[in-house]
Amino acid sequence: MEVTDIGNKEEGKVWHRKPTPGKSVLATVVRTAQQAKTVRFLQVAFDTTGDTFLAGDHHGNIYIFDISRNRFRLVQKTGQACTAVAFSLRRTTEFLVALADYTIKCYDKDTKQLVSWMRGHEGAVSSISVHGSGRYAITTSSDAAQLWDLDTFQRKRKLNIKQSVGMQKVFFLPLSNTILSCFSDDSIFAWDSDTLFCKYQLPVPDCGPRISYKAFAVTRDGKSLATGGRSNLLHLWCLDSKQLIRVIQMPTQVRTVRQLEFLPDSFDGGASQTLGVLSQDGVMRFINIHTCKLLFHMGSHDDAITAVAVSPTGRHIVAIMDNGSVNIYSVHSLTQELNKPPPAKVAVVSENKADQDYSNLKVKVKSDVQKAGKSSGRRTQVKILRPPAVEDKENELPAGLNRKRLVDLLKAFGEYPAKYRMFVWRSLLRLPENHAAYSSLTDKGLHSAFLALHDKYPIKSHKLQRGLQRVLSALAHWAAIFGEVEHLPLLAFPFVKLFQNNPMLCFEVVATVIVNWCQHWFEYFPNPPLNILSMAENVLAHHDKELLQHLVDCGITSQLYVWPLLETLFSEVLTRDEWLRLFDNVFSNHPSFLLVCCVAYVVCCREPLLLCTQKQDFEYFFHHRNNLDVAAMMKEAYRLMGNTPADIHPRNLLSDFTPLTRGQYPVFNHYPEFIVEYQSRERERIRLQEMEYLRERQEVSALRADFVRRRAEEEAHFAQQEQLQEAEQQRRNILAQEEEKLSEQRTKLAAMKRELKVKELQMLDATRRRFLKHQQDLRASQIQRLEQDISRKMDLREQETAAAVQDLEVRQMELEVQRKRLEQHLLKEQERVEQVVEKEVETRMREAERADESYTELLHSAETNVQALEESLAEACQLGLDADWRREVAACLQEADAEQERKRERLADLHRQTLAEEERLLDTMRDVAGKKWEEVMSSRALLHTEGQTCLTRGLPTGAAAAAASVTANGVRPAVRAEPATFPRQAGSGVACLNSSSPSESTATNFSLDRGRAQLDSGERELLKEIRELRQKLAARAREGSSASSQSVQSLSSVSQ
Repeated sequence: MEVTDIGNKEEGKVWHRKPTPGKSVLATVVRTAQQAKTVRFLQVAFDTTGDTFLAGDHHGNIYIFDISRNRFRLVQKTGQACTAVAFSLRRTTEFLVALADYTIKCYDKDTKQLVSWMRGHEGAVSSISVHGSGRYAITTSSDAAQLWDLDTFQRKRKLNIKQSVGMQKVFFLPLSNTILSCFSDDSIFAWDSDTLFCKYQLPVPDCGPRISYKAFAVTRDGKSLATGGRSNLLHLWCLDSKQLIRVIQMPTQVRTVRQLEFLPDSFDGGASQTLGVLSQDGVMRFINIHTCKLLFHMGSHDDAITAVAVSPTGRHIVAIMDNGSVNIYSVHSLTQELNKPPPAKVAVVSENKADQDYSNLKVKVKSDVQKAGKSSGRRTQVKILRPPAVEDKENELPAGLNRKRLVDLLKAFGEYPAKYRMFVWRSLLRLPENHAAYSSLTDKGLHSAFLALHDKYPIKSHKLQRGLQRVLSALAHWAAIFGEVEHLPLLAFPFVKLFQNNPMLCFEVVATVIVNWCQHWFEYFPNPPLNILSMAENVLAHHDKELLQHLVDCGITSQLYVWPLLETLFSEVLTRDEWLRLFDNVFSNHPSFLLVCCVAYVVCCREPLLLCTQKQDFEYFFHHRNNLDVAAMMKEAYRLMGNTPADIHPRNLLSDFTPLTRGQYPVFNHYPEFIVEYQSRERERIRLQEMEYLRERQEVSALRADFVRRRAEEEAHFAQQEQLQEAEQQRRNILAQEEEKLSEQRTKLAAMKRELKVKELQMLDATRRRFLKHQQDLRASQIQRLEQDISRKMDLREQETAAAVQDLEVRQMELEVQRKRLEQHLLKEQERVEQVVEKEVETRMREAERADESYTELLHSAETNVQALEESLAEACQLGLDADWRREVAACLQEADAEQERKRERLADLHRQTLAEEERLLDTMRDVAGKKWEEVMSSRALLHTEGQTCLTRGLPTGAAAAAASVTANGVRPAVRAEPATFPRQAGSGVACLNSSSPSESTATNFSLDRGRAQLDSGERELLKEIRELRQKLAARAREGSSASSQSVQSLSSVSQ
């Protein structure tokens, strides 16, 4: 198994050497931070492919591991521990992380960007369930469950519960739109994810103990539900029939189910048959839910599992171990033994007689499977079936083990397999696992004798320190002597370190060791067990008299070379692996084997011991590790066990192994109770005296501190008074000196005041003169500034007047330009009307010509009375056409007159606007002072009179034109507007606004009808053309009428 430490790397390889085929653990991933501290992984989750999974650690780092590509990469640093992860969203690059601050965040693994941030929970999120489509997710906490839309990241619904009923888990069922909600009262409801209506409720089992569901698992087809909790029972539900179909009982080692996971199979159609059960002992057992057989398991007591994630394809399993690492398992390797096909064999049983003895029964097994390199002939294996032997009750152990076979295995290999060592020990010691009895001992709390254990035996690991205190306190509550035994922590510490994850088993192992391998140890308490030490000394004297004589000559007793090994159970002189090998043999043999091992240790170390002569050397030797072959020591121990005479053999002096009783632990009273009670009373008395002494000492310390404080205060007060007196005397001396200095300064000050008064008067006089001069200069400057202001204002007014005049001229020019533009527009409009009229006239003329031509043709072709009728009809048509044409021409002329009238009205409006602008300009010029006012008024009057003249001349002309009547032929004459001109009067005294100075005056007049002559001439020409057209039409009409009359006369003459 390869261990990969990712440390602070952001990417790299998961394993550097390709895993060996057949090994179940592909790799172990750990992360160590600064100072070699291990950062624990907390959550894992696979994606939909099953080859990639996410892992979040305690520091908030999220890693992605790709098993197929053998790569890992850091994708996010959240800064908080994650409580749940999900990696099967619709967008495959995104994943959800629930953090310790009760929020859920969505990240993109490629861009490493935050996609969304979802809030709403008031407790830690324990699970995230994603719908099969990847569009919805359900997050569950202890108080509520919330449904999220992963497209908008908005909350759709929230499921609240009562405070008395906790929520365990809410999740989607595969291949359906059903949501299952599981509560702490074992009730399970099914909801429709679209309408959120309750579809059904699974019935709560009435019979049997309450399980308190904690773990749930659903098959891939969504038809079966497995539940487990605080029991070794599993409930298997059929969701189609809504019934409990099976109750599965796990082994007795399982007391609580932490997690359930179905193992998918490619050929089961989604109906998974293998269920993984993770129990409180850290072992995950996989069973077949139909046959209820244990298939294989993962983890052990030493390498416990806390959480697992199974890939959707069922090829890999990722487990978070108790030490914070991540193990990647290969399911193919785990199930390799199960999937191996059995060998094809044919068994032939032959029997001679009906009453044949079992010893003569033989079975022939013919194997059809041949190995390469063997002969082609079939081999026949003959096995003799022995008669069933009577069960050996003494060698039979729990879980189907046999002590004799275990001993044979131990002698062959020297130790038990590390993977199964704890299991074998539990079977050999026959631990009762009395949970209630152990709980009653732990409920009493820490024993007073071990409250200050960390002071005497400091341990770096706080977990081990607490575990050791807990076990020792339970032993002290079980038997009072164990609160007085000083070497008990040394004896129990190795077992506490081995069983640190299961304190109850640790207590029972230590209690079993004390009851069996520590027999007669406490009979001479508080002295060492002299009887036990004498047994060891007798064995040593029998097997190595020279070594014993050397020890006696050096003054070394068995209390120095046997008791240190026994009171520490060899933990000081052996390494961990050596100690485990030793106790594999100790637990597999008679309780006297431990005492023989002490003698074997001394015998194996005889050479260095023969060289020691000082007591300090012997003490050091038996309290420190030495170069010793444990296999040789075990061999020597077995030799001593077999060669020691019966009269001095410890086996005959010690009782056989006796396991702890079930239900309640046995009474332990193999010690002098009066001594223990006396020591307990003395200890309690000493403790009370010590408490009283400490209380009195505290009171004395308080009184002493109060006395010291008061004495310091008095000394400080006296010192302060002395300082105050000295300071008072100093102040008086200083005041006397200051008074003398003050009198001298007063005389100097009076003289200085006189001098200053004189200087002040002189300065006042100079200042008055300077002020008067300054006032004169200021008045002169003010007068000059006023004159400048007046001149500047006059210039400014002149400039403003000139600017106003220029503005008025510019405005007049703008109005003139507008008038010209309007006149041009009128001319263009008139030309357009003329063109229209000309086109209409030409059209009418062409129609008349065509009519004349048709008419002449009719005259030549008519020879009967029909000609008369046709001629009369043509005349009527001609009259109608003339009338229509006249009406159309009149309408066109009326429209032209109306348009011309509107243009005249617009000219009048422009004129009125011009007058308004002139009035406004005159209002602005009223502020001009003095001599300019009369000139402005005269120019205003002149402009006003000119405007009135323009109005009086322009408007009546238009009215006269509008009142024109229709001629005798029905055609209205053209409207003619007479041009309105303004006569120029030389020397009339009208001020010209374009003049550069107000003094100049010219006889320039404004004409508002400039260009009107061209319009009038155009109108005259148009009227002239219209008259000519009318004359032509009238002549043609007369000719037509005369021709028609002649035709009528000719017809009449012909008829006569």
